[in-house]
Amino acid sequence: MRTFIGQSRARLRNLCLRLIVAAGLTLPAAGCGYHFAAEGSGLPPQAKTIYVENFTNRSRFTGINDELMRYIKDEIANHKRLELVDSVGEADLVLTGEVTYADTTPVAFNSVNEPILYSQILTANATLTDAHTHQVIWNSRGIGGTQQAPTVASSVVTTSPTFLQQNLRSQDIARMPDLQVAQTQSAAASEQTMEELAQNLYASMSEGF
Repeated sequence: MRTFIGQSRARLRNLCLRLIVAAGLTLPAAGCGYHFAAEGSGLPPQAKTIYVENFTNRSRFTGINDELMRYIKDEIANHKRLELVDSVGEADLVLTGEVTYADTTPVAFNSVNEPILYSQILTANATLTDAHTHQVIWNSRGIGGTQQAPTVASSVVTTSPTFLQQNLRSQDIARMPDLQVAQTQSAAASEQTMEELAQNLYASMSEGF
């Protein structure tokens, strides 16, 4: 029964996230019951330390799990609720998981059917275990992050959060050749996709959704 409830919550959470992404919202989805503030109320109060095991990689992109680990650890560290440790023996909690899907697909085209905008998607499964009792505290499937990556200057939205986080100005993009636009925006989208997944994972884990 507990597993069924956890899976139902995961489906609800992921539905809420998809609705938020589709609507282009950045505000908390109060109606979905998903707490982006991630205060840690779902974590055992006595737990102080966490060990993050390197996620396995079931996607077709080699090394993407290693990159994701940095974002997950940074997100945990930023909240200061749990201290990251280097071994299971030092930990109260153990986070394990797997990258399940990573892909980049074209979503917009120019007049001659050439892609001008790609969507980057990354999903993962994760489990949080009590290191002392070995009981599963939380698990979730299909935690995701998604961002759009333009390939030409005309498809770059310079007021979007994705662009504003970069060290670029609209006039910089206008002067770039298409290849450079594609490279810079793809790299930025990849970083922000991982950051978004890490934020969603921590919020879900720490609040117990």
